[in-house]
Amino acid sequence: MSDSASNDTLTSQESPSPAERATLVGGRRRMSTDRWFQRLCIATAAASVMVLVFLLASILVEGIPALTSTLVLGTPEPNPDEAGMWPAITGTLWVCSLCALISLPLGIGTAVLLEEFKPRSKFALRAYQLIQLNISNLAGVPSVVYGILGLTAFVSMFSLFDQVREPGAAAYEIGATYYDQFSNLASDPFLSMGSEEVAERYFFVPVNARTDAPTIPKPGMQALEYVDNVLVPVEVTVTDPFDAPAEPEALSYAIDINAVPGRISEKNWYYFRLPFGRGVLAGALTLMLVILPVVIISAQEALRAVPSSLRDGALGIGATPWQVVWNVTLPASIPGIMTGSILAMSRAIGETAPILIIAGIVYIRNSPHHLMDSYTVMPLQIYNWTSRPQEEFHQIAAGGIILLLAILMTFNAVAVLIRHRMHKQQV
Repeated sequence: MSDSASNDTLTSQESPSPAERATLVGGRRRMSTDRWFQRLCIATAAASVMVLVFLLASILVEGIPALTSTLVLGTPEPNPDEAGMWPAITGTLWVCSLCALISLPLGIGTAVLLEEFKPRSKFALRAYQLIQLNISNLAGVPSVVYGILGLTAFVSMFSLFDQVREPGAAAYEIGATYYDQFSNLASDPFLSMGSEEVAERYFFVPVNARTDAPTIPKPGMQALEYVDNVLVPVEVTVTDPFDAPAEPEALSYAIDINAVPGRISEKNWYYFRLPFGRGVLAGALTLMLVILPVVIISAQEALRAVPSSLRDGALGIGATPWQVVWNVTLPASIPGIMTGSILAMSRAIGETAPILIIAGIVYIRNSPHHLMDSYTVMPLQIYNWTSRPQEEFHQIAAGGIILLLAILMTFNAVAVLIRHRMHKQQV
């Protein structure tokens, strides 16, 4: 009996039941699937890294010879040997710095409000859920859509001022001085009929004189001015450029024969206008729309990662909710917030479509001097060079890509340093 029982036990161990056999087969299949999936992930990651390394290597090989002082400090020129991207570099710094100054405080503040001060009433909770859903959806909207929105909201401000201004002109502005440039019937600027040895340049006429009024091409030529709704001739004064008056009132009548006939403007560094037009401020606000959902979501995730025990402990010793946020929650979440901000600003620096819609032009030879000034950015300048058929422009475009990567890595290094210092202070 004992031998028979032992044989039965041995037989049952050697031949598992159908259910056990199915379990073993399923376990082996899952393990095999897991191994193949791991291999697929490794192969995909390796292929991505190889493609990235190949692209970087090709850009470095083609672009390093083009890294010269002319490329960094020069202006766009038809000759590739003289072309540079200093206006694009300064435009990128202007737009991205202003975008960071606007979007980061606004995005972090929104995340703090949504996470640390959640509503309690049913209606407010529904509104909170709707806002959260919209923020998540906006993070996936293509950037060209934001460009169209920025063109409507910031450049023209929904055409609210079209009734009080000419198309493209400012309805309200400060910090600008305008001079009227006059011309004759041949559309030439006023020319002096005096001695050729004298470098006459400035002519003084009333600002409200007709720009299309003919002038008499002889010494003491005249312009026509409206006086009590009647055109009367006005004497034109000629002076040497070195003797131009410094008084703003007198200079307001000055005309430069080297300038194009029409209205000449001088804008100070604090120049501001409504609507914003196609300037630096409009571009920065448009990029703000692009990266703001990313900043909000990343800041929310960083705030959620802070242990609730820290909040409970601070509240338990009598701290107010704002003191908890300012002294406990926000400092503890700075590393995560900085990581999301780095990714958001990296996207903003490389954006081309919204800036192309806002700026409207890619060939600008001057750096911006105020928030309403025309500008270009490095991605637009690189796009302009790569679209040309000459191989020399492709080489300097590769050099421009290297400069763009260097600026991006510099911004990221500064952000990483700030994150590291904040994390070190917490430890």
